[in-house]
Amino acid sequence: MRALLEAAGSFVREHIGSLPDQPSWDLDGFEQLVAAMREPPPEGGREIDEVLTRFGQAAAKSLNTAGPGYLAYIPGGGLFTAAIADLLADAVNRYVGLWFPAPALAQIEQTVVRWLEDLFDYPAEARGILTTGGSMANFSAIVAARHALLGEDFTAGTLYVTEHTHHSIAKAAFIAGIPARNVRAVPIDAGLRLDPDALAGMIAADRDAGLKPFFVVASLGTTNTGAVDPIDAIERVAHAHGLWLHADAAYGGFFQLTERGRRAFSGVERADSITLDPHKGMFLPYGTGALLVRHGAALRAAHSVGEGTAYLQDLAAEDELPNFTDYGPELSRDFRGLRVWLPLQLHGVAAFRDALDEKLDLTRFLYEGLLEIPDLEVPWEPELSIVAFRYRPGAPDADAPDADALNRRLLEAINASRRIFCSSTVVDGRFTLRACIVSHRTHRDRIAEALEIIRRAAKDLAG
Repeated sequence: MRALLEAAGSFVREHIGSLPDQPSWDLDGFEQLVAAMREPPPEGGREIDEVLTRFGQAAAKSLNTAGPGYLAYIPGGGLFTAAIADLLADAVNRYVGLWFPAPALAQIEQTVVRWLEDLFDYPAEARGILTTGGSMANFSAIVAARHALLGEDFTAGTLYVTEHTHHSIAKAAFIAGIPARNVRAVPIDAGLRLDPDALAGMIAADRDAGLKPFFVVASLGTTNTGAVDPIDAIERVAHAHGLWLHADAAYGGFFQLTERGRRAFSGVERADSITLDPHKGMFLPYGTGALLVRHGAALRAAHSVGEGTAYLQDLAAEDELPNFTDYGPELSRDFRGLRVWLPLQLHGVAAFRDALDEKLDLTRFLYEGLLEIPDLEVPWEPELSIVAFRYRPGAPDADAPDADALNRRLLEAINASRRIFCSSTVVDGRFTLRACIVSHRTHRDRIAEALEIIRRAAKDLAG
């Protein structure tokens, strides 16, 4: 055990220590490596050094999602202290899906959930659960709303999103049995935010048509541009019409720790449910999501069957501690609470708040720097930590047929540096570049370098 821990520890130290100097992506020759990984397991064991070498080769051929130059999609930081938590949790291997087998560990996870509820000013009757990510949290939110508002006859239920709502909502609705035709795209304003007046009109029209409006999603930070839907106004419309208001804050939710984030999210405390991804805004390893429900009994009622579990009769029912299996689809689940609890214990809340404030400052720095680059269009002022931009070689050519092709070439040139890695999306039918700053390892030096890389690439494109 000592030898294995020392070997793994040496690998981890070297890997994390070299992250700033690793390329932001490297997929050169991955086909041969993938082919080599298809072999069956050996009949006899291998030495740890040999196995770690092969693992390191596999990890190197990837997008460097934990590095400081990764600005694509929504970066995942992979906090080292959370990795330590997973090692400890996996080593003791206690079961916390029900509280009785490990009550103090179940309390650790419940303490984490209660901290999240307090962060959003949720009442004492709120309940929540840590999930594998935002997709599963969104699914359980829809199931809870469907059960509470539609009962067993739910095929006429309609739910409301925008074209910028994360696709996991539509997927979750489909899995939950809501027909795809009943997922409504509400018009957006110039800032790409949901239009509350249009929402009210659509709800009324659907109800007049014999449908059953029941669920509306407000995005607290869209993946495309980081736009924050006006949750205060949406809440008034949703609750006036008897709908469940869900705040999808998977990307942006933890900016609630900052003063700027709390102002932007004013009214979120009245949402019926909130999706969060600690593996984004808290920099934790992938596979750490959360769902909070304001009226916790609704979440439990939608996920607790109560019958057919005679083999569990020796275990205690819920009392002061929740049985997490009654709040989500999983019975078997890992001890996710420790990977949130341990970093909070070791670093304190202020460290996370300071890091998120830094990301907001860096985003403003990037935005203002992009505005100064000739031929770049930066259409939307960032609300959180995403900046969308586009190459636009003068107004007369703005809608030229090859404009999207030029922007694809710009993205390729930027990423060819391998110091940063950006991604793209489509907004208003136009190919658009985007940079997202979330990683706790990204600091001003890398964003200054990113601006220089983008400036050179745009200049080269202009000829």
